[in-house]
Amino acid sequence: MRGRSARREPGWVAAWQEQGLYRRIREVARGRPRYVLHDGPPYANGDIHLGHAVNKILKDIIIRSKTLAGFDAPYVPGWDCHGLPIEHQIEKTHGKHLPADQARELCRAFAAEQVERQKKDFIRLGVLGDWDNPYLTMAFRNEADEIRSLGDLYSRGYLFQGLKPVNWCFDCGSALAEAEVEYQDKKSPAIDVGFRLDAAERGRLAHAFGITALPVGDCFAVIWTTTPWTIPANQALNMHPDFTYELVQTARGCLILAAELRAVALQRHGLEGEVLGACQGAALAQVVFRHPLYERAAPVYLRDYVTLATRTGIVHSAPAYGLEDYDSCKKHGMHNDEILTPVQGDGVFAASLPYFGGMNVWKAAAAIISKLAEVGSLFASGEITHSYMHCWRHKTPIIYRATVQWFVGMDRVVAHPIHTTANNDNPPLPLSGKGGDGVVSPVATHKNHATLRELAPGRRRGNQVLSRLGQGAAARDDRQPAGLVRFAPAKLGRAYPVLPAQGKRRAASAHA
Repeated sequence: MRGRSARREPGWVAAWQEQGLYRRIREVARGRPRYVLHDGPPYANGDIHLGHAVNKILKDIIIRSKTLAGFDAPYVPGWDCHGLPIEHQIEKTHGKHLPADQARELCRAFAAEQVERQKKDFIRLGVLGDWDNPYLTMAFRNEADEIRSLGDLYSRGYLFQGLKPVNWCFDCGSALAEAEVEYQDKKSPAIDVGFRLDAAERGRLAHAFGITALPVGDCFAVIWTTTPWTIPANQALNMHPDFTYELVQTARGCLILAAELRAVALQRHGLEGEVLGACQGAALAQVVFRHPLYERAAPVYLRDYVTLATRTGIVHSAPAYGLEDYDSCKKHGMHNDEILTPVQGDGVFAASLPYFGGMNVWKAAAAIISKLAEVGSLFASGEITHSYMHCWRHKTPIIYRATVQWFVGMDRVVAHPIHTTANNDNPPLPLSGKGGDGVVSPVATHKNHATLRELAPGRRRGNQVLSRLGQGAAARDDRQPAGLVRFAPAKLGRAYPVLPAQGKRRAASAHA
């Protein structure tokens, strides 16, 4: 270029640094109206790329334009020094299963090195900011302040511990954020499974379908699934309240199928049948069926998320391994300590699971299908290619898996004022436990009170997960005593007092 930008730009940047241009602008702008850009920090993980450049340059344009418009517009750059991207780099270099202290040391050193590399490049882009005092999530002061804030939430009764199905990667041994999930085609087994009617429910089912009595023999609610590994964790069946379901007599007993799917389902099962009666799904609410492999009930819950794309119009529900399943079972009164969690963090069934203990969940599919056929509950099997969740690092399939997490209860009643810096301004609210769910509710002590959902922006949001407990915590949760038949986490009770009492706060930092 005629302007010789490639030669002149480094000189401009060096001159800005020597002159302390950013600090001089801060002095000139002191006393003006403030404009603060809250910068979402990049990961301290690898050299910068075009995405980093676009991000930082656009923000620099905003800061400079606001400064020229008469504002005091400081810019404090920062880095996110925690998380799986950094851990993944350490694993690639030093291997997995390092002692926790060593892993943290290596991660901290790696992040510090990446911060310096990225900082040098960001400065070269001409971005003005307080580069000598950046925000680092791994700064001990910042970590301590986070714990103080967390302690404040805890002391006021907003925190509780509970279960939540999260994206889980067996290779990472940890939960994944939505941004860490990608979709690829996967070939999966697709099976139709019959759940036998509980013997005590025959009269109730006959009445629902408008017939005097059920024919002699078995009666099945037939589900279709592409995840046979979830069958051992089944705890309910879901039907749509507005769908029409038919009772069909076949050579293998009576089958319950969605009316619109009856013909294609019978063809898949290799059966012919006679329709004995029909009813809306609402008439079948709470009718109890039995698990095909274990002595366990599978009641019918009505849910709108059931679709006719499920091949039979009935969905099996394993609350530990699906968000909709979890929500359905919770709304029907299931407590956390009743949810079955046989899959361990490494993708292996707990040793105490009958028939399949110690098996990898993907490899166990054939054994599960074989066992279902053995007990007379397999009606069809095949394969399907579909879009499925994968880990963006390992490119391997992932699952939803219920893990113990910490939540902020958005529907907890809280008292005003909530933004105080000393506990004596707003003393901790009394806590009251509820069952085994670990749900704790603050009791309002002031006349003016509201829920966090009403006070916070985005009122439609559910309880917020504060933790994404992975590796170490997950491994501890997975340890199960020999001979255990039910797979449930320990009772959670009231929120654990694991946080230190909030002490006197130190003076605010320059960038508080």
